[in-house]
Amino acid sequence: MTLEKIPDEFDFANALLTWFDTHGRKDLPWQQDKSPYRVWLSEIMLQQTQVATVIPYFEAFIEKFPTVESLAAAPLDDVLLRWAGLGYYARARNLHKAAQTIVQLGYFPNTLPELLALSGIGKSTAGAILSIAFQQSQPILDGNVKRVLARFYTVSGWIGQGAIEKQLWELSERITPSERCDDYTQAIMDLGATLCTRSKPRCFDCPMSKFCNAFLTQTVALYPSSKPAKKSPIKQTLFLVIRNEQQQIWLEQRPTKGIWGGLWSLPEVSMLEDAQTWCDERNLTIQHRQFLTTQRHTFSHYHLDYTPLWLEVQSEENLNFHTRQQWQNRALPAPINILLTQLTEDFL
Repeated sequence: MTLEKIPDEFDFANALLTWFDTHGRKDLPWQQDKSPYRVWLSEIMLQQTQVATVIPYFEAFIEKFPTVESLAAAPLDDVLLRWAGLGYYARARNLHKAAQTIVQLGYFPNTLPELLALSGIGKSTAGAILSIAFQQSQPILDGNVKRVLARFYTVSGWIGQGAIEKQLWELSERITPSERCDDYTQAIMDLGATLCTRSKPRCFDCPMSKFCNAFLTQTVALYPSSKPAKKSPIKQTLFLVIRNEQQQIWLEQRPTKGIWGGLWSLPEVSMLEDAQTWCDERNLTIQHRQFLTTQRHTFSHYHLDYTPLWLEVQSEENLNFHTRQQWQNRALPAPINILLTQLTEDFL
């Protein structure tokens, strides 16, 4: 089904806005005291993350960093601490870097090229900021919108494929209205999040179902097409849980690039022999060692099977050792935080 085949009397944007006026969400935290900063922050947090998960993080983040200036001035450690548990930590690092750029500019960018030049902002996020915060008519194409359009126009193929994504962008651009663009942007995201959901869509409540080709042909479950199956590889590692005589745990900050970039974590080695070498190089004398239960953490592209190796050591210097209070105030990856919390009753 193409755009030209939609009956003249059907106006996609008006039908969506009429539904939004009655059923749309208007009490989300970032919709209150609306500002470019709050809109931007919410859009970054909502990338690959559900609204219910984001709300407490958003509220805590705004309380700590109420303005883009306060975010730019904060140490990256503090930013990552407020982000810990939300995942995809490159978002937090890019947010911090972009905030510093914005402060240097002296104003919040309000054009597509300027926003796209900021770290971590793509075309859809920029479009959402421009439409919601600046009332500019700009299309968006997040996951929810892709699903709505793929079903409405029965666009076949995986929505992550370049040619299919280009087609969806063209559709999004053509139906985005010139007026009430801020409400429209929120409305089409709401439609995908609340009615046109990935599973169990509520088609009979949807304002688009009368002309939705997938609904009319009873093929809703076929759209959007599934991503081509690819088996996730499994990586294995040893995490060293090193405790000294003062009941402190060794933590070190990871490089800013890569998985868990900039967060504090346990040392990581490949084999038991590497653990001995690692400790020898730091003048740590191992008094006791014990393998703990292997656990799995799943990333977007692979599984990580990690085995904690508990080491009790003697050390002449504190170096990177942390008390419980100190590590509880570090930005830790979620599985490391869970692991140390689990060990608290048994060892710490």
